[in-house]
Amino acid sequence: AGSRSRLPGMPPSSLPESAGKRMNELRTKNILRYVSMFGLIICAILAVWAWQRGILTSQQAMSDFVQKAGFWGPALFLILQAVQVVIPILPGGISCLAGVLILGSWLGFLFNYIGICVGSMIAFLIARHFGRPVLRCLFRHEQLARYDQWMQSRKHLSLWLAIAIFFPIAPDDLLCYLAGTTTLSWQTFAAIIWLCKPFSIALYSMFLLFGWTNFLSLLNLGGM
Repeated sequence: AGSRSRLPGMPPSSLPESAGKRMNELRTKNILRYVSMFGLIICAILAVWAWQRGILTSQQAMSDFVQKAGFWGPALFLILQAVQVVIPILPGGISCLAGVLILGSWLGFLFNYIGICVGSMIAFLIARHFGRPVLRCLFRHEQLARYDQWMQSRKHLSLWLAIAIFFPIAPDDLLCYLAGTTTLSWQTFAAIIWLCKPFSIALYSMFLLFGWTNFLSLLNLGGM
């Protein structure tokens, strides 16, 4: 008499399992949100610290800081750049600008390029092996639905994906995850990422560096 009613033909464990999955997704999404907030707070603290010591306003101070870091400075930046594609800890523009400012134009571009491409390949593989539940944990439902519909409606998916990656007009991390859920082959995706990313990274970095230099000029601190 006290048993709960369920739909005919539905296994008794279906509803609890479905509710459990939703709870796990919500818990994972909250954890990632807190991680992102923590990452932004750490970036803000480091930015204030670097500003006070002149690292962000003096090319010589920045060069000295990089030299003191030795091998670990560029290596840690490379890892961070890859991780921020897989797990959106902080906006990609911040890390791209940091790479150019800290490592210089050419070396910064190279480390941005390698880190972002490696992270993009990892995101593709994660989505290919674990499917859409991962995407629902990482991205907002509205954003995921909009770009998912866009990708599914494209007849020549590889061409449209290459255009979207070549021009910085869409959230690349989301596109990499979504590509992993499609029939696009690993080889085609790898070719698109490694061949189309350089232009978008260079354009993005130049734009951010230009804006940062003008920002410093407005503060009468001079260009980098």
